Amino acid sequence: MRDFLPADVRKRNYVIGIIKEVYESYGFEPLETPAVENLETLMGKYGDEGNQLVFRILKRGDSFAANLRAFANVTRHGMYGEFEENDPSYAVAMTKEFCDLALRYDLTVPLARVVANNKNDLPKFFKRYQIQPVWRADRPAKGRFREFYQCDVDCIGSNSMVVEAEIISAACDILTRLGFNDFTVRINHRQLLSQMVADAGIESETDALVALDKLDKIGVDGVRKELIDRGIAENSADKFLAAVVGNSTNADLDAVLRLCGDRPVKIDPSLARGLSYYTGTIMEINVPDLAGSLGGGGRYDGLIGMFGKEQIPACGFSLGLERILVVMEERGMFPPEIAGSTPADVLVTIWNEETVSDSLALATELRRSGIRVTLYPEADKLGKQFKYADSIGVPFVCVLGDDERAAGVVKLKNMSSGEEIRLNSREVAARILQ
Repeated sequence: MRDFLPADVRKRNYVIGIIKEVYESYGFEPLETPAVENLETLMGKYGDEGNQLVFRILKRGDSFAANLRAFANVTRHGMYGEFEENDPSYAVAMTKEFCDLALRYDLTVPLARVVANNKNDLPKFFKRYQIQPVWRADRPAKGRFREFYQCDVDCIGSNSMVVEAEIISAACDILTRLGFNDFTVRINHRQLLSQMVADAGIESETDALVALDKLDKIGVDGVRKELIDRGIAENSADKFLAAVVGNSTNADLDAVLRLCGDRPVKIDPSLARGLSYYTGTIMEINVPDLAGSLGGGGRYDGLIGMFGKEQIPACGFSLGLERILVVMEERGMFPPEIAGSTPADVLVTIWNEETVSDSLALATELRRSGIRVTLYPEADKLGKQFKYADSIGVPFVCVLGDDERAAGVVKLKNMSSGEEIRLNSREVAARILQ
């Protein structure tokens, strides 16, 4: 878990602001969901590896104590005695006894729950964006943390490949606005991957795709080893890997490629995406100097039906805020006004206790002119007030001393040049804003 200092927050808000602007320009509406979900809502939606990364929350109060006593009792009597501690069945039993809630793993499953529960209150084609934190019990890596922000966009209710094209276009517009010019959108299709798995004689599609999803991290040799370690025959592993580096495509991918026009999109048969709820097109955005992706997503036409009676088509994409920030920081991509921003345009000093009201009035007047003002909070030596202004990077300082008050003016100091001039309050505002 991390703290964000003011400079960090300004950069995060800058990126989030652009993401919101672009999403809303495409007609997507904001949505928020709670950080905590019922455990049963999340479990069984992400595949075995995803399930293991869900942060579970212990039951509370008397119910936890009662369940602890009950579990100890049944364990002593042999109900769970045949399970080893690393047995999945043992873990399931423990989970049911002690956990009923969890921190959300992503924003897609909660969205599916929302759509299923509010179908009659939503438009036929529901387009939403959501920018909120998620949690995963994972080993942190570059640009990846146990708590991180996802910036999601989804369209619910259509099977058309126009949806994929619009989502990809929105993501491309965001990265272009942020200053990225070397990203690539890779696309693939789960049906193609399923066919490759079947043609290779691999029985477990899940094992094959979980291993393939690590290709960018461990390389072809690493994926081959993991496939074999998962019980897949060497010849089947080799046949599968040969297929994923080929030129396979289908009508859906061809349509997406055509609809995206001049966007930097390419078909990549090796792209897997490990989450089990994907059913059709899958997508990732990559840049050369980042292992992993800036974002990813895909079509998940079967997920909403897990929460209701009706299967509703859906497709979405998620940008990883932290990964974007890491790359932008390393490349020096933040605009000067963001990278070197200050908390205020001017500091108003307090000469002595008798002048506090006058300083407050000046600060108020300048703020009403659209100027960001920080007020030194107490009477102090003027040198200390100037030193403080310099430490926080404020470009101007206003001084209301006895001479200035008597003359009805304000002394304005430019902290960069050292220039000092006397102006009335309206002239001060104009000078700062120019």
